[in-house]
Amino acid sequence: MQHDTHKRDFSINGRLPGISALAAGIGALSTLAAYVLLSLIHLFTNLFFFGSFSFADRSPALNTLGAWVILIPAAGGLIVGLMARFGSPKIRGHGIPEAIEAILFGKSRMSPKVAILKPLSSGIVIGSGGPFGAEGPIIMTGGALGSLIAQCVKVTSAERKTLLVAGAAAGMTAVFGTPVAAVLLAVELLLFEWRPRSFLPVALACAVAGFARAAFFGTGPLFPLVTAPPDAWSLVSCVIAGLLSGALASGLSTALYKTEDLFGRLPVHWMWWPAIGGLVVGLGGLIEPRALGVGYDVIGDLLHQHLALRVAIAILVVKAVIWVVALGSGTSGGVLAPLLMLGAGLGTVLAHWLPGSEPALWPLICMAATLGATLGAPLTAIVFAFGLTHDSNALLPLLAATLVAHGFATVVMKRSIMTEKIARRGYHIYREYGVDPLERHYVDEVMTRTVDAIDAHLTVREALAAWFGATQTRRAYPVVEDGTVLGVVDRAMLERVRDTETGDASGQTLADMLHTHSTVFALADETCRVVATRLAVHGLERLAVVTDLESRRLVGIVSRSDLVKPTIAHFEEEHKKERFRHLRLRVGRHHS
Repeated sequence: MQHDTHKRDFSINGRLPGISALAAGIGALSTLAAYVLLSLIHLFTNLFFFGSFSFADRSPALNTLGAWVILIPAAGGLIVGLMARFGSPKIRGHGIPEAIEAILFGKSRMSPKVAILKPLSSGIVIGSGGPFGAEGPIIMTGGALGSLIAQCVKVTSAERKTLLVAGAAAGMTAVFGTPVAAVLLAVELLLFEWRPRSFLPVALACAVAGFARAAFFGTGPLFPLVTAPPDAWSLVSCVIAGLLSGALASGLSTALYKTEDLFGRLPVHWMWWPAIGGLVVGLGGLIEPRALGVGYDVIGDLLHQHLALRVAIAILVVKAVIWVVALGSGTSGGVLAPLLMLGAGLGTVLAHWLPGSEPALWPLICMAATLGATLGAPLTAIVFAFGLTHDSNALLPLLAATLVAHGFATVVMKRSIMTEKIARRGYHIYREYGVDPLERHYVDEVMTRTVDAIDAHLTVREALAAWFGATQTRRAYPVVEDGTVLGVVDRAMLERVRDTETGDASGQTLADMLHTHSTVFALADETCRVVATRLAVHGLERLAVVTDLESRRLVGIVSRSDLVKPTIAHFEEEHKKERFRHLRLRVGRHHS
């Protein structure tokens, strides 16, 4: 039996080892950047709320400023507004949409300003009480580092994208200690492809960051938790929790962008918006101090049922309001930690009446479900929740509830919280992707094998008369000289040559004519996608298919219409409804 030895599961990429080595270095640098960012948050928290130059990890909720606390977030917002106006407006927002925009519409090029100003601005905002997490800014910062390093070496835009995403995912790994979830975030949200050329370097960067993280942040999960195995009733509760989490995610996204629209109507420059939003944050901090800052301690208390229901509700209402207002004002901060807190808060409320399993399970379930529905990244959310807690008993409920929430949000929301911001800048992102039919099929599957060839020694005039007269059977023909293909000619090409010929030159041969043309070919073992791209780049309609580029022996011809065949088959798979069997119920007769 003959095997198609040229057909592979994955494409060959000889540059993969070099790109992977760069990604590993970027992973280490992103871990260092994460440490610097968290240190800046600690420093500015101590400066703003306690008046001390210290890198100690202290919660802004412990401040003794009284009503003066209202002005602290406003001051931080004012500083960041000035930084965005006179430094770089790219530091505004929560980081991930900006990274996506750079990947899809900016050839993955990011500026050095972003790498410096993003962590600094985020440190100031969060340190002054901004209700954000560090993950969005570190994703942006790590991505900027990866992009800058890639810009210093000779790589393609696709390779630069890989290195940008490697830095972003490694930064998330360093902050949360969840390397597998970071890889999935890259696949679901940033890479827009599933190929070894991008997946392997990104995964390696996350692995390096996961090991390097131990030197800065220690080991172990951020929120260790152990729950009991779920029972049968837990499935019903998972469906309820998933639906409500999806509704929460949809509501938060809608509220965020309506708030952004309200800020857009203010009769002041956007530079002042973060300061105005900061006043609302400060007022919320006066009402409920624990709503300020990153809030990892609050998330831990919610997961471990350490907060009374009334206190939890108060924290969460304030957190939701100040987060929506602050992010809508265009300041710098992340979305993951606030979403974790708000989802865990929903689970804390539901835990009092959901049937099945223990109450401690539901804050974790709703936390992941809300995150997955908001980002449109359910697998990331499931593995992320496991990585944060190492609670293996929760995996099955996590799967059920998060997928229900994601399904709800997919039906209700046109875009996620990430892509909505990009859409407002005039770019549409379609997040579904699959294997391109043209990638699945090779030239030798669609080409025309029985081909008539023209002798290269014929003159242009002779070729027109013999092959392109009234008896013409094909649009174009390959030209062969001593068994070697020189190119493909059609009527239009020959008539252009004929009309420009003068004197004795009118009798030039096809060989002479094609020697002055740059000719491209197709190989039988190339994918239809490669050849379709070649046709588009050179503005051609068909190519001769040859054995190899040295001997150039003719084996067929492939045209644009041939390359449509895989797409037609794909269309039928997607849209043609068929039934092959009929179910018949037979009722036997009873004889008396």
